[in-house]
Amino acid sequence: MVRREGEYRRERRPQYRGAPGEVLVEHLLTPEEYFHKGRLFARCTLQPGSGVGYHEHHGEMESFYILSGQAQVTDEKGNCCLVGPGDTLVTSSGEGHSILAVGDVPLVYLAVILFQHDPV
Repeated sequence: MVRREGEYRRERRPQYRGAPGEVLVEHLLTPEEYFHKGRLFARCTLQPGSGVGYHEHHGEMESFYILSGQAQVTDEKGNCCLVGPGDTLVTSSGEGHSILAVGDVPLVYLAVILFQHDPV
């Protein structure tokens, strides 16, 4: 199977989790295609100043791989760091995070959310 650029299901999430701006989510695979082992495999785009508000993960983990742009990431302890192309962020079950696109170009990253255990 080949899914070409422009064929992904696109979803816009304004003020996602209370953050400014919006997130463009392009679903690269459907849950059926990854055997329902998670709930997201997507390319996400945030314009400068846009973000995903703080939230926690329970019974799942989330990983971001930064393709382009820069972001300020804050964890559940309030620690902040800057990430950029080639960096990976991992948030395990019981942890939380937020992300804010900073700089002059859009932040583009791959996001994967996998379940800790198979869903019942």
